[in-house]
Amino acid sequence: MKVLVFSSRSYDRAALIKMPTDHALFFTERRLTKETVHLASGHDAVSLFTSDDGSGTVLDMLHGLGVRYVLLRSAGYDHVDIQKANTLGMRVAHVPEYSPNSVAEHAVAMLMAVNRKIIQGQLLMQLQDFRIDSLMGFDIHGKTVGVIGTGKIGRAFANIMTGFGAKVMAYDPAPNQEAIEKGVQYGTLQALLSECDVISIHCPLKAETKHLFSHENLKRMKAGAILINTSRGAVIDTVALIESLAAGHLGGACLDVYEFERGLFFEDHTNESCLDANFIRLRSFKNVLITAHQGFLTQDAVEQIAGTTLENLNRFSNHLACSNELTVWKSEVANRQN
Repeated sequence: MKVLVFSSRSYDRAALIKMPTDHALFFTERRLTKETVHLASGHDAVSLFTSDDGSGTVLDMLHGLGVRYVLLRSAGYDHVDIQKANTLGMRVAHVPEYSPNSVAEHAVAMLMAVNRKIIQGQLLMQLQDFRIDSLMGFDIHGKTVGVIGTGKIGRAFANIMTGFGAKVMAYDPAPNQEAIEKGVQYGTLQALLSECDVISIHCPLKAETKHLFSHENLKRMKAGAILINTSRGAVIDTVALIESLAAGHLGGACLDVYEFERGLFFEDHTNESCLDANFIRLRSFKNVLITAHQGFLTQDAVEQIAGTTLENLNRFSNHLACSNELTVWKSEVANRQN
């Protein structure tokens, strides 16, 4: 098979090329959009990342070009119209599992950087201003940390927080027995919002979770709490978040994802003016740390993603069942379980 890998970067190419395969892999750094879909002409399959457009319109165009397989290099699939793909007879697979520790550890790193004001301290150091008056943080030990979503990444984050000596609360429609056995206490969303000093988001983006952190829910959060998001940007209402930060209600925000990141993250905009007023405003807060969706970016995780992507391709090319294949039915079940 001929496979075009959209939104590919050096780490993608290195990991995929290293894997043994009989398929011909071609790479482009360009995102899949209506304007770039023509690049897939002559290919049997495409591989997409979270920044790519897998809408029904684009899938129709891919199908017209002869593409029959869509290989996602991500666990999330909210950027792909699974129902449309199924209707067209296109097979889609994702990577449901790769190092959950990569994202969990990144969330912890961001938390500690914001809480202990590491970046501000470094900036002062470079200015030779060695005063520490503005760098006060708080102990994680003894605090209450909330986890929204206790899949593998959420549980990995909870385990680290337990190791810090924090009390861990969780909200998830489907409580996990392993998490309970490790001391995680499940409660209502309202209880978690009002009681937690730190809240970390690890749930998928779906209708029920879009803008879960709305104006109302952000107001319900404990004053001075830190909010972490390494899942999907739209789980937080960006405008509401800005208002909460500007009002001094939230103590800080750690964002590895951003509601309007498509077309912004993973691209070089060095010589361009940023026209996203919300993003500019978020960057202006000293108590906000933003990284460009790099939580997954460890050698371990990238190699696992590459291996699973090619295994999915092998299953498809040999007309075999694939446990990672996405169908409307499977998506609905996953949404109920997350």
